[in-house]
Amino acid sequence: MQVMGAGSGRILPLGSAGSVNERAALFDTMFAYAGTYSVEADTVIHHVDISWNESWTATDQVRFFKVSGNTLTLTTRLTDPASGAEAHYAVVWEKIVT
Repeated sequence: MQVMGAGSGRILPLGSAGSVNERAALFDTMFAYAGTYSVEADTVIHHVDISWNESWTATDQVRFFKVSGNTLTLTTRLTDPASGAEAHYAVVWEKIVT
């Protein structure tokens, strides 16, 4: 399993590598991790093997899921790395039947 998310309105660095401040802003507005997962009732647990932020590596990230018709919703509450405030995250996928 792999996960990647990015905030809206991310900056475009002036140079190909970006300044220290530009790189920090980009780091603060995205996340990425990969590993295995397990499922228990309405919970999926991501067992993180590698991450954009080493403090997540070797942790379990718990997400709650709900399936309704063709829609899968994952939710969690985490500390926003950019603001330090607790935030509620929701990701919704819809299976499109053609």
